Amino acid sequence: MRLRIYVDTSVVGGCEDDEFREHSIRLMKYFATGKFVLVLSDLTVQELAAAPEEVRSHLGTVPEQHIEVLQLDAEAKELAEAYITEGVIMERMRADAQHIAMATVARVDVVVSWNFKHIVNLYRIHGYNSVNLRRGYPTLEIRAPREILPDE
Repeated sequence: MRLRIYVDTSVVGGCEDDEFREHSIRLMKYFATGKFVLVLSDLTVQELAAAPEEVRSHLGTVPEQHIEVLQLDAEAKELAEAYITEGVIMERMRADAQHIAMATVARVDVVVSWNFKHIVNLYRIHGYNSVNLRRGYPTLEIRAPREILPDE
């Protein structure tokens, strides 16, 4: 079974960033070949609409049959609100909470991000998963792209 990997905006943007380019582009190639399923959200698509064309173009390398797009529904909004009210993440970072909530509700295999302050952060990962478990959701793997790429 192919891994369903939720990608936030930082990973796509990382394709054009010197620090993150190598691993971001390798990950996009795995999506393009169908080895992994690229899971995006309507929020990610909306955020990328404001990005430069050279960033947006990386999504075009992945065939539609290897992409799944999630919607920010009422269940995900409620879970994101719980992350905020329980102090896992601040109100002003609501979009990050929504990314995690959509991925949790959709039961993806892993979230990947280069956002080490609000997403790929041990304290926050424990917080997200604590809320998830208390609300009947499974724990969620959250990693940086380089952590999930197979050795070549």
